[in-house]
Amino acid sequence: MEYQKNIFLFFLVLFSALISAQELPPIEKYLPETYGGGTQNWSVSQSDNKYIYVGNNNGLLEFNGSSWTLYPTPNETVMRSVNVINDRIYTGFYMNFGYWKKNNFGGLEYTSLSDAIKERLIEDEQFWNIVNQENWVLFQSLNRIYLYNSDNEEISIIESEVGILNLFNVNGVIYYQDTTQGIFKIEKGKPKLITDFSISGNDKVVNISDTPDGILILTSTNGFYKYSYGSISKWNIPADEVLKNSKVYSGTRLKDKSFVLGTISKGIIYLSSTGEVIHQINQTKGLSNNTVLSLFEDSDENIWLGLDNGINCVNIKSPIRRFNDDKGEIGTVYTSVVFEDFLYLGTNQGLFYKKLGADEQFKFVEGTNGQVWCLFVYDNALFCGHDSGTYLINNNTSTLISSMAGAWNFKTISGHQDWLLQGMYNGLSLLEKKNNSWSFKHKIKGFDYSARFVEIHDKEVWINHEYKGLFRVKMDEQFSKILNINKDTLIERGKNSNVIKYKGDILYAHEQGVFTFDKHIKTFEKENIVSQISGSENDNTGKLIKDNAQGLWSFSQDNIGYISQSQFSDDLRITEIPIPRSLRKEMYGFENITHINNDKYLLGTTNGYMILDLSKINFKEHRILLDKVSVKYKGEEFSDVSLLEQPVFKSNLNTISFAYAIPEYDKYLISKFQYKLDGFYEDWNNWTTNSSVIFENLPFGSYTFMVRAKTGNKLTVNVAEYKFIIDRPWYFSTSAIVIYSLLLIIMLLLMHRAYKHYYTKQKQKLVEENKKQLELKELESEGEIMKLNNEKLIQDIESKNRELASSTMSIIKKNEILNTIKKELQKSETGSGGLKNVERIIDRNLNNKDDWKHFEEAFNNVDKDFLKKLKAKHKDLTPHDLRFCTYLRLNLSSKEIAPLLNISVRSVEIKRYRLRKKLHLQHEESLVNYILEI
Repeated sequence: MEYQKNIFLFFLVLFSALISAQELPPIEKYLPETYGGGTQNWSVSQSDNKYIYVGNNNGLLEFNGSSWTLYPTPNETVMRSVNVINDRIYTGFYMNFGYWKKNNFGGLEYTSLSDAIKERLIEDEQFWNIVNQENWVLFQSLNRIYLYNSDNEEISIIESEVGILNLFNVNGVIYYQDTTQGIFKIEKGKPKLITDFSISGNDKVVNISDTPDGILILTSTNGFYKYSYGSISKWNIPADEVLKNSKVYSGTRLKDKSFVLGTISKGIIYLSSTGEVIHQINQTKGLSNNTVLSLFEDSDENIWLGLDNGINCVNIKSPIRRFNDDKGEIGTVYTSVVFEDFLYLGTNQGLFYKKLGADEQFKFVEGTNGQVWCLFVYDNALFCGHDSGTYLINNNTSTLISSMAGAWNFKTISGHQDWLLQGMYNGLSLLEKKNNSWSFKHKIKGFDYSARFVEIHDKEVWINHEYKGLFRVKMDEQFSKILNINKDTLIERGKNSNVIKYKGDILYAHEQGVFTFDKHIKTFEKENIVSQISGSENDNTGKLIKDNAQGLWSFSQDNIGYISQSQFSDDLRITEIPIPRSLRKEMYGFENITHINNDKYLLGTTNGYMILDLSKINFKEHRILLDKVSVKYKGEEFSDVSLLEQPVFKSNLNTISFAYAIPEYDKYLISKFQYKLDGFYEDWNNWTTNSSVIFENLPFGSYTFMVRAKTGNKLTVNVAEYKFIIDRPWYFSTSAIVIYSLLLIIMLLLMHRAYKHYYTKQKQKLVEENKKQLELKELESEGEIMKLNNEKLIQDIESKNRELASSTMSIIKKNEILNTIKKELQKSETGSGGLKNVERIIDRNLNNKDDWKHFEEAFNNVDKDFLKKLKAKHKDLTPHDLRFCTYLRLNLSSKEIAPLLNISVRSVEIKRYRLRKKLHLQHEESLVNYILEI
């Protein structure tokens, strides 16, 4: 007995070792802090729009692929069961069952069905399962099944004396397990026993599925049983040994007829349709918890696990399988190869291998501890490029054939089958096969830089150094030394660049593009291969590498691309696998991929590797859903609005939030969103992974919000739209605009009137100014005329003065001549009477009054008012005095006046004296000045 126990333990440990190296499907984990609910999750279902609903300890969880929403249980108890039927989410919990339904705001509202019969409920009753058939919905508790007719809303009850353990719908037939009696089916609303078989230890039926001739029953601890034609038998399968040591709590049969079993403490067991173990996944292999309370297969064939602590989604049909070295026993995979049906992994910790396709642990190849750079199969031998040198590998043994450190790669040499060229840390070296044994031949002289990327083409060796650049090297025939080195100075160098020989061309790959060497012009050109690979010359192709099957792969930020030759043309075609670098987790700069078999490829990662199956890549179409629209006033909380109407929001209710989603649950498919708001800006924004957006302080107007998405590289088949209006503020309302218009009209009229008054006044002012200008001009003209007249008068006065002066001088001259003649006559007077007569004639002419009259007339023309003023002031002046005053007015001297008066100078002075007295002048006053001032 002890021996048998030891044998059992041995096989158990062996089985654990086998499964520890499984390549598992992707698993997306959701922890309580992520979904915001309780730890335990009892039931999972899915709606027609692909939303996931989970019965949680704290209530009903809704997941749209982007965000979780918790709807608390109305009575704050555990939500035990969920089943989505059409547009209703039926749920069962403590002492209540009913359904939730979406309202116009995108939220769920609960309607209780059990409230109508609450007096008929059993005390402390909980509802653990919900199934439906046609228009009936069945709610199962531990003692009853409640049948709800959705057409007439009537509820009937099926009782059990001891208890009911589970409820199933198998192709339209409702089965349930009675604790003691066996398995029943419901016909016409009544239970009918189909088998009373007793499972050992009162085992629980976990799942019932159909077979061609009956049903298949899964039990908790005793595996599967078949019921056919009234008899029941054990279904013996390869997984029986595993099932005996597992307690199955939940189970489901998938669409492809395989099985997923949820256990207590051992995670899930994935069985083929024939009962073989495909995967056993537990917490050490990626689950959040080992206890699986519920299982559900969604419309995309993902498996949802309701766990004792968290929710997991297993992408069971994913083209990706992943081996995670969580314990760090293997390390980062830098290279891989399949050789003689063994899979070899070269890592930073050494070389490991296992049988290809076998569920066994990787074994370490002795002597290879350290960094492995390259694995190369040639001449039925496996070469290992290592940090310590070069090894030949045979199963779990290694043989050092070159101690030259740092073997980056191996290249065959045309015409020399027994030679291999190696790129090393410090240049190039040559391996040679002699006597069926490979060994180090020599280091090639003339190049001492690191040669990580090497290609041989047209008898030339191309070497790319990421920092020093690209070299084209010519060697001698013996590959012993370098004859010529040409460095390409035009091509851009940098990290993650490499050189590749593909389809007879030399390609230089850089993250900014791919370049082809033109043999004719001896330079690299950015060729149309770029557009064939990435669709556009502006796309970031990323790093290019060639696998062991001569396939070409591109590694960019968002995609892996497999480039192959078209079967019908010379064009290249690309199969893009939308796995972003953040999820691939390969060693950046050391990307590596290996063809395994058929369409499967191995991609090395930092903690293991992933297997890509190109035959399973299928790009589904997706629809984007507008989940919620919320609005808020400034400084307040958001409130939801109807999704079915075109709302009109108040002007200050202008901060709007949109939430949208794509219900896609593939771990490696990332959804990105792009939106625009017509009426605010017309261009689409940049792609983003954010599934919501907020617009703040929008002005009034009509808007259309549009959002689209792409999952992987495929656009959604629709663009979600939402139209809304932000009303004008009161100061921009129609009535306000009418008032503004009236005020504007009044203002314009007032302004018109004011301007009219102003311009009238200005016109009048202008007229007055013009009038004044005219008057000024007239005055100027009159002044000019007066000036001309004055000038003429002055000329006349001057002429008169000249005449007066001339007259005065003539009189003076005449009198002087006459006095002279008189004096001469007096001298010659002899008493003759004749001379006396002459003297009288002369005296008569000297005292000629005509001369005075003529002088007086001329003087009055010049100074007409003088004599009047003088007469007015001094009325006692005689004509002789006036005449004397006129001569003084002319500023004549006494000597000049004397001839005019025909008196002596002395007599003139006397006259001056007498005149002063008549004028009553003081002694100090000047007579002439006085006369001139009158």
